[in-house]
Amino acid sequence: MSGTVYLVGAGPGAADLLTVRAARLLAQADVVLHDALVGDDVLALAGNAKLYNVGKRAGKPSVDQRFICRFLIRMASRYATVVRLKGGDPSIFGRAEEELEACRAHGVPVAIVPGITAATAAVASLGAPLTARGVSRSLAFVTPTVARHDTESEHWAEAAAAADTAVVYMGASRAQSVASALMSRGVPAQRSVALIENASGPNERILRGALSDLGALAAQTGDGPVVMIIGEAVAASRALAAAENAA
Repeated sequence: MSGTVYLVGAGPGAADLLTVRAARLLAQADVVLHDALVGDDVLALAGNAKLYNVGKRAGKPSVDQRFICRFLIRMASRYATVVRLKGGDPSIFGRAEEELEACRAHGVPVAIVPGITAATAAVASLGAPLTARGVSRSLAFVTPTVARHDTESEHWAEAAAAADTAVVYMGASRAQSVASALMSRGVPAQRSVALIENASGPNERILRGALSDLGALAAQTGDGPVVMIIGEAVAASRALAAAENAA
């Protein structure tokens, strides 16, 4: 094997939220295997690379993960710099473990280049923190989504209910069941929530409400990626938005 595989975080969408290291590797890349949601302005930074869309979208035809792993190994045998470009941060719900294991099993050098995850981009748009002294001292990143071969469980709900602030990834299509699972575990129905669609992008959209409204709020979103933030750390941004609307 002659090449190195880099699992690079593309961030939440905006090209200027890429890390300097990510931009440098894209400029050096011979091959880029990218997620479906990576924007053209980010891909333009890989001006000398062959580009392959291997992205996955919920409910739509997707490239099999086993094929992606095999393709990474094959590309690393032919090229010096292979970038696997993932939305957000590769280590947060990015299937990084499977690609890391595949590379290591075949003796391919592999490294992770972290990126800004959707949660931090979303709260930046809200103008609110994920943690706040005396209000939110614990934080959980969870997803109710499972792969087809995984066993369904609600361990995610237990972690989210126990945290002062919970960020739910890939949960908009199950928003009502998310709300029910949390309320059944003692989370107040009036707990503040915010849904951010296309965080950091030009078509970003923010919806605010209470946990009991989560299903109705999610029904108003489009087909862009949605992150749901639940907790009193976002209550201040909700109050500010209400004041701005009343002005």
